[in-house]
Parts: sequence; C-alpha cells; structure tokens
Amino acid sequence: MNGLKRVVITGSGIYSALGFTPGELFDNLAAGKSAVVRAGEDENFLPTAPAPRDPERFRVLPRTLRRAMAPAACFTAMAGLAAMRDSGLTQDELLVLSAGCAVGSTMGSVSTLREGYALVISGQSDRLSPMHFFKAASHTTAFNLARTLGLNGAIYSPCSACASGLQSMGLGAALIAAGQETVMFCGGADETGSEVSGSFALMYAHAPAEDDPTRSSQPFSAHRKGLVCGEGAAVFCLEEYEHAVKRGAKIYGEIIGYSSNSGGNGLSQSDAPAIARCMVDTCASAGIDPSDIDYISAHATSTLQGDAAEAAAIREVFGANVPVSSLKGHLGHTLGASGPLEMAAVFEMARHSVLIPTRNLVDIDPACAGIDHLTAPREKRIRIFFKNSFAFGGINASLICKLNV
Repeated sequence: MNGLKRVVITGSGIYSALGFTPGELFDNLAAGKSAVVRAGEDENFLPTAPAPRDPERFRVLPRTLRRAMAPAACFTAMAGLAAMRDSGLTQDELLVLSAGCAVGSTMGSVSTLREGYALVISGQSDRLSPMHFFKAASHTTAFNLARTLGLNGAIYSPCSACASGLQSMGLGAALIAAGQETVMFCGGADETGSEVSGSFALMYAHAPAEDDPTRSSQPFSAHRKGLVCGEGAAVFCLEEYEHAVKRGAKIYGEIIGYSSNSGGNGLSQSDAPAIARCMVDTCASAGIDPSDIDYISAHATSTLQGDAAEAAAIREVFGANVPVSSLKGHLGHTLGASGPLEMAAVFEMARHSVLIPTRNLVDIDPACAGIDHLTAPREKRIRIFFKNSFAFGGINASLICKLNV
C-alpha cells in the first residue's frame, strides 16, 4: 500500500456464541471453551455453534429498524454499534465524514428464506411480510448496518461465502487508502441453519454427530471429519491514519497488506499453490518478508482437503518459523463472519501477549505437519499478524495487520 493513505483500525465490535465483546471472547477462548452443541431434530442432529438470538438483547435497536432485520442483520447491527462506540465517533460526525460500510455474508438470512419457502409451499404466500425481501437479501447485513449507524457513504457487500468478511476488510481499506472514504465500517456476519449445514453435509464437508459435540471441529487433526457451522458477526471501524491521529483516537493496528485471488480451477477443492501465491502477494503488498510475521490466524475449518492445502501453503511460504492456530475448534466455522471475528480475538491475544492454540488438536495430520502448530497457549508478543480466509469457488483472501502503530 506504498504511496497511498494509511489505514488503521480504531473501533471493534462483535456478536458471537462465545461473547458479546472482544474481551469476553478472549476469556472464553483462553479457558478452552467451545460453542459447539448438537442441533435440534430439524438439523439432523448435526453439531452447530449458534449465537444467542435473544429478542430482548436486540431491543436496543429501534423497532423501525428491527422490522427489516433477520438474525444476521441484528448480529451486524449490534457489532456495528459496539464498533462505533469503541471508536469514539458519533453519528453526527459520521454524517459529516460521509462514512461508508462494507459487510459481507454468505446467504443473507437462511431463517427468512426458510420461513418464506414454508409459506409459499403451504399456499400461504399472501402471509409473506413486505419486509421479507429486506431480511433475506444477500446485502441485508450491509444496508441494515448503514441504516443503524446513519451512514451516507459507500455501501458494499461482498458475497463470497467464507471469504466475505475478510474481503470486506480489504475493500474498505482500499477505499480509504485511495482517498475515497475517511471512515469505513467493515466486517462480516452470517447465520446458520439446516440449509447451510445440510449443504456442507451433502458435500461430505460437515462433521457428523458425535457423542461429545465439542470434539466435532478438529482443525489440522488427523481425526478431523469436517467443519461445524457457526454464526455471529464482527465489525471494525477502519479510519484514515491522519484523521484518527488528529482526533486522538486509540489505534488497534494498521492494515498494511491485503490480497485476494483465485485458483481458477475448482469448486470445493482448495488449491495450495493459489493460497501460497495469495500469501506471498499479501506480504509483498505490505513490503515485508514472511519472517516478519509473528502469528498466523489460519482459516483451517477442519475439512480434510482444505486444512491440508492451507498447511502446505503455509509450509511453503513461512516454513515452521511462525506460530499457527485456528479458532474454529472453539467457535465453529462462522462463515462470512469468520475472518473479522477471528481478527477481533487476535487483537485481544496481542493485548494479553498470549497465543490461543487450536482446540482439539492432539494428533496432527501428517499432511498438515511441517508448520508451527499451537497445541497449548504460548506467551508471545505480537507485532504483526497474518489472517487467512478462503471460500468455495477457489476464492482466497489474506490480510496483514501491524500493531503498536
């Protein structure tokens, strides 16, 4: 990003199954807790990691806004409000700045789609709410966040499955770096349900039912059997560096590198060479060497092929010199929210100088060996961290953040 404006993170907000603040999330991760439970009968008893869908908690949002929001949008709005408060910016200031947002998700709202299908199939389409489209639209997370915060700048909503959230971060950073926006609220959100977990199961990518559901998600493990779908949201306030400094904002870190590419040759199979190329390009965009990275927050969802491909790419680019872990053993795979939500946890790791290990990783798969897997907490100062997110369709995204700016 040389020659462009610097982009920093000045606010953070989350809504997750393991906490409603980054601090709560870190405490539960550090305690080794899992959000994974066995779903109800309508979900074929597959394990899942649901976030609380508490109507009382959502009542802080005005009803005029809530009526157009399904759970995914509510998650986003709650996280976005927290990020705005954390940044110290007010809605009046955001109006003057012409602030925008970029928030991605996989499917908008599967619960709303399910309700709609049920009414249509039963011949009750006349009972569909006029708000049905606004709840189900793929960009519901983005425009509902803009409405909640009163944003009048650019609105984007990358819909690239599990890479959506990290692509939103990269897009927001690029807009600020190019001088097109001063502030962008960026992140990802998703809700899960039987339509989502069932689709993964049909591809043999979802973990089966286990006696102990908390053991279901096992990234990099020789015993892994597939991912576990989760849900939630994370939103960051991205801001132009000089503007943040001028107003005395606290700065979590600076986004110094980002890249996204495609393997171009597969639907569901990860492409190790393309992932490696994406990571190399990300380091190049930041103007740093891979040896400068202190920690890698892996995508590693617990699928057989995906984890092996990512490990192979990390091995090629970083060797065994950089600590690596995945948080999906704790949180499940929160889909479009996963990149930003896991980044929020990394900022807390940095604050505590403690790296959280991969939960359920006891026996490392030989195909995933040759990198520095974290199987226990490790004290370490994080100055620069690397985040990966990948998606079906061959989509890869990586981001580098520098702390102590």
